[in-house]
Amino acid sequence: MKKAALHNLGCKVNAYETEAMGQLLQKAGYEIVPFEEEADVYVINTCSVTNIADRKSRQMLHRAKKKNPKAVVVAAGCYVQAVGQELKKDSAVDIIIGNNKKADLPQILDHYFAHRRMEQEEYLIDIGRTGEYEGLSVRESAEHTRAFMKIQDGCNQFCSYCIIPYTRGRVRSRNPQEVTAEAEGLVNRGYQEIVLTGIHLSSYGMDFPAEISENLLSLMVRLDKISGLKRMRLGSLEPRIITEDFVKTLAGLRTICPHFHLSLQSGCDRVLKRMNRHYTTEEYEKGCKLLRTWFENPAITTDIIVGFPGETKEEFEETLDFAKRIRFYEMHIFKYSRREGTRADKMENQVEESVKAVRSDILLKEENRLSKEYRETFLGQEAEVLMEEKTVINGIEYLAGHTKEYVKAAVLWDEALKGKMVRGVLREMITDEILFLEPVHNNFINIPSLRITKSSIE
Repeated sequence: MKKAALHNLGCKVNAYETEAMGQLLQKAGYEIVPFEEEADVYVINTCSVTNIADRKSRQMLHRAKKKNPKAVVVAAGCYVQAVGQELKKDSAVDIIIGNNKKADLPQILDHYFAHRRMEQEEYLIDIGRTGEYEGLSVRESAEHTRAFMKIQDGCNQFCSYCIIPYTRGRVRSRNPQEVTAEAEGLVNRGYQEIVLTGIHLSSYGMDFPAEISENLLSLMVRLDKISGLKRMRLGSLEPRIITEDFVKTLAGLRTICPHFHLSLQSGCDRVLKRMNRHYTTEEYEKGCKLLRTWFENPAITTDIIVGFPGETKEEFEETLDFAKRIRFYEMHIFKYSRREGTRADKMENQVEESVKAVRSDILLKEENRLSKEYRETFLGQEAEVLMEEKTVINGIEYLAGHTKEYVKAAVLWDEALKGKMVRGVLREMITDEILFLEPVHNNFINIPSLRITKSSIE
């Protein structure tokens, strides 16, 4: 039996695809081993979102070949799609697989071994011209309690700093019946929470023909009806999708988690325009107010880039003030990283790294303050926590998990509670990031939703 090791670089979509490839190989008779072990096949699912990601991808390919010079090293994914034929110059790589060909991995390896190839093979398509959604799926997830489920690929936005539309192609959506079938399978295998993910999740369904009237919202309504599904969480959303009709319908779903990641990137309209983001700060703030109208104390998280080309001190301060006004639960702060092949890479007035570092530190400090402030609003309240993993704090063993808002909470260690929904009262902060949950009782009954309706406010 041949041994295969897989390593993922990049986003949650990449992670899902890596799991799917591993399960395909396992089904084909391979033994899946940790990447640090010696294997016959190494598969690196690469990332190309920044120049740094490119470098990490190359490093992992070379590390794999160094582990076992006789092994077959497979380069797959976005970095492969970005550099194309240039990767043929790399002697560490035996097989090159672009996006939309990962599902063929077992057959590609069979062909390689059967012909005992002594030269590279490449499997690349013109990703910008395909309308086909690649048929990858997972039967189980490495996280054990929640499962990520990819439902969409590609992006049509062409933000000025982003290479993804060129490495992932245009928007392609997964058939809703296939999505439902995978979700039902995961629930039947014990997963209580499903996270919908995609490259540009909000665009789900926009590529379907007229006879398939399905979009992200209607898909969620469909999934909400699955018996046994306790929670449904969304990946990153485009701010423009947050309309009153959208939020009102979400608020009526049994399984929806009131945790919304709305990608911001900048709190300054002039910077947003240079980024080619298709919304204003006013529109963004309106969406946040809608969420807070229809949900009680929802978690709103975001991404922010500091040091985008031309960002002045005043523009950064606008972003800082905007973040304070919105009161984000979490902010993922990124220092702008030049990416060859994008418009932003050629823009004038590139910001010095030392300035980016200072601005990043300022936002991170604000993020820590806002995040702790948000967590403290739950003290004394009832919550239901999906228990996931053991953690040790000050020598004491706890079992930790997350509320629907993705606030981390923990009970004293009890192995019998792992993978269970535990209801209790959030009593105190164990650390700046973890709250202590005092269980109410031992039968894991769902508590009423924390949603509120607009009519109840009025």
